[in-house]
Amino acid sequence: MFDVVVIGAGPSGASAALFTAKAGKKTLVIDNDKSVTKRAWMENHYGVLEISGPDLVETGKKQASKFGAELVTATVTNVSKTDGGFKVETDQTEYEAKHVIVATGLMADLAEKVGLTTKPGTEPRIKTILDVDAQGKTNIEGIWAAGTIAGVSMHTIITAGDGAKVAINVISEMNGERYVDHDVLKK
Repeated sequence: MFDVVVIGAGPSGASAALFTAKAGKKTLVIDNDKSVTKRAWMENHYGVLEISGPDLVETGKKQASKFGAELVTATVTNVSKTDGGFKVETDQTEYEAKHVIVATGLMADLAEKVGLTTKPGTEPRIKTILDVDAQGKTNIEGIWAAGTIAGVSMHTIITAGDGAKVAINVISEMNGERYVDHDVLKK
């Protein structure tokens, strides 16, 4: 069983996975390789002079993998509650998880199928988002949402930050105390 399954490996999903894996949580990222970020060009991402969307997505996946996150390419078809957490079904197989982070960008179909509460989007061209609280919790205990699907701005720097925020909240809940991840310069 995974501690956390992240659905989506765009900026919010990969960022969330980077934090959960680095915190020692057994993390799986399931991505269908259809991120809208793969069509983007960024010159407004702090710390990066310029980068293509495909390069940003690949870098995020590598960072999450570096800390032990497992990545699979598949399409999630359903998420259902079990005694110990959730069953996450894909078009290929199924996985078990204690927590699920939905980071599906523009795609709300799965969330609606699972029974997550939605509301109208506020960003241009974003029709539907999930109704989440300030921590990223949805109406189903143990399912969280991050990034554009959670109603934050589509800008990659913002969705990545939201993925990190939600991951910190998931880790804190799992640990029973506030989690902080600060690295320091190595001498």
